[in-house]
Amino acid sequence: MFKSLKIALISVCGFLLLYLGAIWVWASFSSPVLIREALLTSRAVILLPEQQSVLLKIEDPVFFEHYGLNLSNGQGLTTITSALARDVFLYGHRLDGVSGVMQSFYRAVFDCCKTMDIGRDVMALVLNRQVTKHEQLNLLLSTSYLGRKDGKSVIGFDRAAMVYYNKSLGDLSLQEFSGVVAMVAAPTYYHPINNPEIHAQRTARIINIANGLCEPNGLLDLTYEHC
Repeated sequence: MFKSLKIALISVCGFLLLYLGAIWVWASFSSPVLIREALLTSRAVILLPEQQSVLLKIEDPVFFEHYGLNLSNGQGLTTITSALARDVFLYGHRLDGVSGVMQSFYRAVFDCCKTMDIGRDVMALVLNRQVTKHEQLNLLLSTSYLGRKDGKSVIGFDRAAMVYYNKSLGDLSLQEFSGVVAMVAAPTYYHPINNPEIHAQRTARIINIANGLCEPNGLLDLTYEHC
């Protein structure tokens, strides 16, 4: 029985290595087209240093140090890079031919098993090798979905600032900017107009973390309820 379990374990590990290796090859081959299309759809969005500090403190504390993957308290299982990899490789430009078939397959696997599938993490490593950190940050700022207003999607931090606060991004107070950051995790639930009390609570918690008054309670603490 032990021998059978050993063989099964080796088989599973071998299959997993082949699966991840295939993703690496596909992502590396497809990345020039997918990354180019993603960068073409982005626009320049400038953050003030103090705004960038708040954003990274919440979304990816060691963003400029890691290679695409990291496990920091309060970050969950997703870095900025891995979130972008998901959008660029799986939900961005649609590929044709064999590459398109593989893209559809990997997208279906992720949709089915996103909490267990580490294929996206391989894509994040590929993305990080080919897109600078500043380009990644700009992609996040210009392409993030931040809720809906008057039946229209709000895409990008600069547009969220105008839609929800009637200000340019650079003119937001840190509290207002924290209100935009508060929406990133769940734009519908933390909507400042539809759920103002819930949004205000999360904004206050983000400000406490940004000011060093509180720390996330472990890797998977994304709500900061103790703050």
